[in-house]
Amino acid sequence: MSRRRILITSALPYINGVKHLGNLAGSMLPADVYARFTRATGAEVLYICATDEHGTPAELAAAAAGQEVRAYCDEQHALQHTIGRAFHLSWDWFGRSSSLENRVLTQHFAEVLEDQGLVEERTDQMIYSIDDGRFLPDRYVEGTCPVCSYRPARGDQCDNCGSLLDPIELIEPYSAVSKSTNLEVRETRHLYLLQSKLQDRIRTFIDSKTDFPALTRSIAYKHLDEGLIDRGITRDLVWGVPVTRGGQPRPGFEHKVFYVWFDAPIEYIGATQEWANATGADWARWWRTDQGADDVHYVEVMGKDNVAFHTVSFPATLLGSEEPWKRVDVLKSFNWLNWYGGKFSTSRKRGVFMDAALDILPADVWRWYLSAQAPESADSAFTWEAFQNLVNKDLADVLGNFVNRILKFTETRFDGVVPGGGAPGPLEARLAADLAEKLAELTTALDGLEVRRSTQALRAIWVLGNEYLTEAAPWTAIKTDRDRAAVVVRAGLNLVALFARLSHPFIPATAVVIAEAVGDQATLHTWPGADAIAELDRLPHGRPVKAPEVLFRKIEDAQIAEWAERFGGAAEA
Repeated sequence: MSRRRILITSALPYINGVKHLGNLAGSMLPADVYARFTRATGAEVLYICATDEHGTPAELAAAAAGQEVRAYCDEQHALQHTIGRAFHLSWDWFGRSSSLENRVLTQHFAEVLEDQGLVEERTDQMIYSIDDGRFLPDRYVEGTCPVCSYRPARGDQCDNCGSLLDPIELIEPYSAVSKSTNLEVRETRHLYLLQSKLQDRIRTFIDSKTDFPALTRSIAYKHLDEGLIDRGITRDLVWGVPVTRGGQPRPGFEHKVFYVWFDAPIEYIGATQEWANATGADWARWWRTDQGADDVHYVEVMGKDNVAFHTVSFPATLLGSEEPWKRVDVLKSFNWLNWYGGKFSTSRKRGVFMDAALDILPADVWRWYLSAQAPESADSAFTWEAFQNLVNKDLADVLGNFVNRILKFTETRFDGVVPGGGAPGPLEARLAADLAEKLAELTTALDGLEVRRSTQALRAIWVLGNEYLTEAAPWTAIKTDRDRAAVVVRAGLNLVALFARLSHPFIPATAVVIAEAVGDQATLHTWPGADAIAELDRLPHGRPVKAPEVLFRKIEDAQIAEWAERFGGAAEA
């Protein structure tokens, strides 16, 4: 809580179509929850994201859509930005890896790394498709993983076991473009980043990151223990960052571009420059330790399939440059949110995608479910039945029910205003003590970016309110002691205001509605202190309040049946 400047980046969503709920759950949403919380604590926060626009999938998706790649990326970037905002993602900037800023930075890093003796030209063997008439970089090649026998594995990485691969290692490879198996290995020249020379430095870097979650550290050490390999950082493609030297096209590389996994993490810096250029801000104080970034706490958030590149390749770029770049302090990684018996998949159209999710339910419903089921310690599985149960119980029965009944009671028995009179008693003292304990748990969990634990702590606070209201029973007390009923109602209305502030990182649109119901919009973006007693009597006496429309309607069995039919479900398990 003492960290006052916090830089947050979430893994860049790839440009090839609308993202599925697994993408949201494992990177952008938890980053947003953390950004909203830390802003509320008074920290200076910069949350950066961008579309990842280079590489083979962009070319393939554009070709399938019958568009030029640039036009396709323009359209998809706008779409992903719109959908992200509809999910209330509070990016300070949502940039593009195809930006001029990222192009200049990528070319800069390649040159300084070469100057440090960490980049060299090599004659490479790559898959050439005779039927397609072209070299097939990485994701243009699919086949069977040589490590775990999973099929189809991609030419750069196996989605099943996480192994980083080279296309020529695949068993029974075929072209992802034409499905042709008429392939052969040919020679071509490429630039290689000599990660093997940085093995000891990267291990020292990982050793120092004791705040990294166990999942992050285990993936990093797996690759370090196996021995870092030198990685090609150019590809035989047209769409991407051109390969230059001294500001001019590099001889022999005129028809090549930098590898997407080289330029994509650099876009974190590039997007910050885009933000600065658009707003007049100073990007260097966030990224250059010689210009003020030493006091920045940098947090990266991503799914486990991205961890290897962010614990090895991107640190190799920053460390190898010998320039004063800010490096990550905490890399929060997530396991996968699965769709019944298999993975969500953009390319294979499995699962609910972000645009379709908003067609059937408000964003806050999805935000709460995905946060409460965050796949932190292990993969988690989406099922319609679990979704229905959790939403109905947490949002409708616990939070919605509390807000509705205390405000309705205030309207009917206290003229719709915060009542004065009476003095708190033992029940309020116990409530304050329990509240202080749970508030500390919630704050600690959010500060540590423990998403699932934080939802459990928040739900426990909502439950405290319901239990207090049931035990204090203002509807009974008012028959004989109006002052006692006023104390209970006043505490309940202040709990409504508190619930809005505490819920805002998770369900921001609903939090606004709750805050408006008790006229407490001004404090919505602030985090409460430790004085729970003060929180129970903070609203001015006499302030008008008004019950909102039903916050969350219960999901019915008929709706679940309809959605299972539309999107798939138990039959796939």
